[in-house]
Amino acid sequence: MARLSPLIALALMPLLAGCAAISNLSGGPRLDVFELRPLDPSAKHCGRGRIAELVIEEPKSRGTLNTERIMIRPSAIQTQYLPDAQWGDTVPVTLQNLLVRGFGAYDVFTHVGRAPLGTAGDYALLSEIHDFNAEVSGKGAVIRMTVDAQLVNEMSASVAARSTFSVTTTSASTRTSDLIPAFDAAGQQLLAQMTDWGLRGIGVSAASCR
Repeated sequence: MARLSPLIALALMPLLAGCAAISNLSGGPRLDVFELRPLDPSAKHCGRGRIAELVIEEPKSRGTLNTERIMIRPSAIQTQYLPDAQWGDTVPVTLQNLLVRGFGAYDVFTHVGRAPLGTAGDYALLSEIHDFNAEVSGKGAVIRMTVDAQLVNEMSASVAARSTFSVTTTSASTRTSDLIPAFDAAGQQLLAQMTDWGLRGIGVSAASCR
């Protein structure tokens, strides 16, 4: 199925009737496909020259997140998925792709990718996704993204930086047309935080890059 941009897909899909439309649907009608926006992909010049190769490992996650389905939690102990929409890739691959594109825009890296050009890169970004879902709250929802990350110096086998990133946004309803923009806003915040942190880990200030 061809991938739809968020704007096109939002215009085409029927609105959900709130939480009653949320289900653990397996099979059934084909789903609209959404992709989160990457950070601004235009080249950014940091005035440092190319100093490192960065490998973005596929993030780890629990099984309920290792899927293309878009998770929404009606309660703290219940996991469901939107019945009419999905991501273009699994959640871990989605985040990995966005990080590759985000870090790849900076000219301090000789290479940014999912695998090193040689036997090993200079740095590896290892991460684990704990939250990448919506949580029902009243008539709306809270989008929550939580990621633990480590920047590992491959040459010295040491951790150059470690942090936990947690962002939230709100959706006015549990309709897909409201949830997807809220997911996108949360994704933008998460990517900005992780990119700034990763650059600091190799001694570069994102504020100095243009």
